[in-house]
Amino acid sequence: VQLVESGGGLVQAGGSLKLSCVASGRTFSAHGMGWFRQAPGKEREFVAAITWSGSNTYYLDSVKGRFTISRDDAKNTMYLQMISLKPEDTAVYYCAYPRRPWLSSSSSYRSLNEYDYWGQGTQVTVSS
Repeated sequence: VQLVESGGGLVQAGGSLKLSCVASGRTFSAHGMGWFRQAPGKEREFVAAITWSGSNTYYLDSVKGRFTISRDDAKNTMYLQMISLKPEDTAVYYCAYPRRPWLSSSSSYRSLNEYDYWGQGTQVTVSS
């Protein structure tokens, strides 16, 4: 599967961005998806995930209430709406496609090891 992210950029603290991830090459619908990020000098971390139906979503505690993950299966696209951005949100954001379409728990969605396919990433920079 090929994943292509877009929508990153430079924004002031308190601003908003909406990231998109377009998937091709494999089944998008009926498959969970995730967003991760990696800041300079830090490990890649889970940000948000959405189940195949969109009925369940999971978030990193520090982004709850500020980030919203969604999907549009007709467009093979996943989104991450980010508001009230903070300088600590600065990172390269990656979308990811898990090996299994349905994961058994929220902890599974949060695990990098569950994801086999990754996009090239999109840079988000939040200035103070």
